[in-house]
Amino acid sequence: MDISASKVKELRERTGIGFMECKKALIEAKGDIEEAVKILRKRGLAVAKKRAGRATTEGVVGSYIHAGGKIGVLVEVNCETDFVARNEDFLALVKDIAMQIAACPPKYIRREDVPPEIIEQEKEIIRSQFADSGKPPEVIERIVEGKLKQFYSEVCLLEQPFIKDDSRTVGELIAERIAKIGENINVRRFVRYQVGEELPNEKKE
Repeated sequence: MDISASKVKELRERTGIGFMECKKALIEAKGDIEEAVKILRKRGLAVAKKRAGRATTEGVVGSYIHAGGKIGVLVEVNCETDFVARNEDFLALVKDIAMQIAACPPKYIRREDVPPEIIEQEKEIIRSQFADSGKPPEVIERIVEGKLKQFYSEVCLLEQPFIKDDSRTVGELIAERIAKIGENINVRRFVRYQVGEELPNEKKE
């Protein structure tokens, strides 16, 4: 199938993936750009899973200041080599992650970081909302699982919709960058400050 250079260029601009990979995805998708995007994202996730166990001992601490100095973020993002830590694509990713944290403050990086007692507390809140609904217990449990996904998408950085493109999550964005750069990438920690926010154990005047 003949794929025009303009279509390949458009797909590259949307995904950041190389020319040949974009062309292969478009051929597989029979020229459908939206389908090609899905194909590339699936490939990115597969590559990310393969590299997930590789050590990430290099990286950078990125920063972002927003709203006239009212909100500030520091985030440590790790990769495998110092070479990639200086790569423009990697640094752009770090900036995007810092902006994400500033705009949609997460409490955790991934769902595995959420304490079990917090998850149980959330489940109990959801169950109590349907206690008098008359729905069978198994139906309520399915509702609980569905609402937990929404909970994770709000409090876990990697499960949040990406602020620049809410058709993908931050985790999928990172997976795509792993596929493009060829190294494992890991968000290690972050801190977010907002002027006037209440601090833990801070006494109110």
